[in-house]
Amino acid sequence: MTLCPIALAVGCAKCPAFSVCPLKTVIGDVPKPVGGKPVDPPGK
Repeated sequence: MTLCPIALAVGCAKCPAFSVCPLKTVIGDVPKPVGGKPVDPPGK
């Protein structure tokens, strides 16, 4: 659910604080990442 007033008005991507916002997936409209931890390639 989008709670941020900027995300409601114009969307997270147009917010001036988008690059530093720690809550864009919590209160904004950015989808949460899918999947778990990245897997290391074999041989490492």
